[in-house]
Amino acid sequence: MREILGRRLRRLRNRLKSLRPVPGQSGDPALLDTALTCATAWQWPVLPGVGRCGADGRRCACPDPDCVVPGAHPFDPGLLAATTDPRMVAWWWANRPAAPVLLATGGAAPCAVSLPAAAAARAVVRLDAQGMRLGPIVATPTRWSLLVAPYSLERLGELLYAKDHVPSALRFHGEGGYLLLPPSPASGGGQVRWERRPAGAGSPWLPEVEAVVDALVEASSGASGGGSRLAY
Repeated sequence: MREILGRRLRRLRNRLKSLRPVPGQSGDPALLDTALTCATAWQWPVLPGVGRCGADGRRCACPDPDCVVPGAHPFDPGLLAATTDPRMVAWWWANRPAAPVLLATGGAAPCAVSLPAAAAARAVVRLDAQGMRLGPIVATPTRWSLLVAPYSLERLGELLYAKDHVPSALRFHGEGGYLLLPPSPASGGGQVRWERRPAGAGSPWLPEVEAVVDALVEASSGASGGGSRLAY
């Protein structure tokens, strides 16, 4: 199966090379590789982020001059266009080779729980020491996102309602959300990377959201001064 997927990806990449590139655009071939791997090997729906423009490459290409996540969000195509169709993925990145890769979270796709980078690093060390099995982890310079199995908004609501306290630093990327994937440029500068890469040839294993949230809430308790180890 792994050889079949590998041959399929190579054919798609070769086909992409034959397409006419958009004048004046260049990008990291690893962006296309990531998008195709997500769509074909893992069956994760993806789409291109809006990207950046301007002489310094810092301004978001969307119409909002005050965009708070420059380049790192959907815009034409919108989030609902996310797909696992390799032909569509290849066409998108043929025309926009520098576009960030966005995972549309929820539904049958992975979801994520994110927290500030420093707190996440401490929490992951603690969870590893406890023997907890974690899935892939996506890292930006400011936040880490722990990928989890798909969950519904209702399920998440019940989980959070049952907790006496949930650190405000936690963010949830569920149904109707999206997540920036490596090696896309991060919105605040730097690059998105895998802190923990997906393992195996097929779709990566993912923990349940309850296990991750329970562990993170426990890891945040008992900080000196009554604060949270997961604080910003």
